[in-house]
This record gives sequence, structure tokens and C-alpha cells, in this order.
Amino acid sequence: MGSGRLYAAVTVGGFRRYATYRAATAAGVFTNTVFGLILVYTYLALWDVKPHLGGYDQAQAVTFVWLGQALLSTLALGGGGVEEELMERIRTGDVAIDLYRPADLQLWWLAADLGRAFFQLLGRGVLPFVFGALIFPVALPTSAVTWAAFFGAIVLAMLVGFGIRYLVALSAFWLLDGAGTAQMAWLVGIFCSGMLLPLNVFPGALGEVVRALPWASLLQAPADVLLGHADPLATYAFQGAWAVVLLAAGRLVQSVAVRRVVVQGG
Repeated sequence: MGSGRLYAAVTVGGFRRYATYRAATAAGVFTNTVFGLILVYTYLALWDVKPHLGGYDQAQAVTFVWLGQALLSTLALGGGGVEEELMERIRTGDVAIDLYRPADLQLWWLAADLGRAFFQLLGRGVLPFVFGALIFPVALPTSAVTWAAFFGAIVLAMLVGFGIRYLVALSAFWLLDGAGTAQMAWLVGIFCSGMLLPLNVFPGALGEVVRALPWASLLQAPADVLLGHADPLATYAFQGAWAVVLLAAGRLVQSVAVRRVVVQGG
């Protein structure tokens, strides 16, 4: 099997694996919908006081909320990505088996995570988004080109998200328990991605900093493409640059870890 076909098979396998957890998926859809409702009414109250906050009107703010709920699990912003399994394999030493596979470790886990992400987008993300669009006034584009550009931004967001989480997972080579690092990364990701508030709302230097960080690629960038607040090509350049930097950093750290660190438990 060629390398391309191998990683494609891993991606399909990742999709099918998560598709078997039907009860968990249904519970996730319910949870995302409930949190979406809470955030929508919070946003509506805030935008009543400050109309056009961050350059969004109320309909755009509501759209941002439901998009965030659609991408929360897709991008594993609150955990649930394959990095948790990788960290456990590093802790137990089972990663040594992975290193003997005739496949690149980083690409293998990237392919698996893409399969997970695509399933979460379809299985857990679409229904809350559609529910929100049917119940509340939203601002959705009518152009197929805009929707295609938005989907491209989501794919790049998946790459950036994996790049961040892969680095977090590799910290387990040096730490006895990487759970604390993972939790800190989730908190930073929730705040800096715009999951709590759009990054356009952040004032002054703080806003400039968070909009330049890689987490801005995860939610804010696709949202602005969907809402017509950003040029798709410029957004792709921003996301693509961070994806290259993070994946290259992950490859470098992986090389150091494999070469110099004794696998815990191995």
C-alpha cells in the first residue's frame, strides 16, 4: 500500500472509529445545543447594550456562537482529540510500537485526528448549527464560493489545531503526567480561539496579540470568512503559515524526543 493510501486508510479508520460512539455523539449534540443556547442569550444581552460590538451585528454574533459550538469538538478545543491517546501511549511506552511501524509517527496521528475531526464536524457539529440557524436570526452567506472558502478555512484550522495538540502530547516524553499541560492548553485554546468571545471584541494590545496567535486560526479565522469579514486568501496565508510552523516544530520535538528520551515505561 502506498503511503498516501495508507494515511487515507488511517483517516477513514479514525472516522469510522468515532462513528461507533453513537450515544456519546447524541449526548454531545445535546450538550453543544444547550451551551449554545446559554451563550446566545448572553451574547444577545451584551449586543443589546453594545450594538455592533467587534464589528458584528446581533445576527453575526449569534452565527458566531453556533459556529463555535460546531467547531468545539471538531477542533478538540476542550479535549477529546487523539493527543490524549498518544500521551497515554508515551506514558506506558507503547509508543515504541508506533515507532516501528512503516509509517511516519506525526503523519499517522495527523491522519487519525483528521478522521476524528471530520466525523465530529458532521456528527456533532452540524445539528447544533442547523438548530441555531432555524431558531435564531443568523447571518449566513448565499454564495457557494463563500461556503467553499469557509470549508477550506476549517480544514486549515484542523491542521493548526493538530499542530498545537501534537506539541502538547509530545511533552509527555519529559513529564510523568501530561494531564496538567493538556488542561492548561485547553484553557488557553478556549480563551485565545474566540470560543468565549470573538477576538474582534478584545481591545488594544491584547486584541492585537490574540489575533496574531495560532489559536486565532481555529474559530475566529473561519468565522470571519463565513461572515465576510476577512479575505479568504489572506486568511489561508495566516492559517497555512501557522500550520507549517507548528507541524515543523512538532517534527523537531519528535526527533529530539525519539533520539534522546527514554520512553517512560518502555
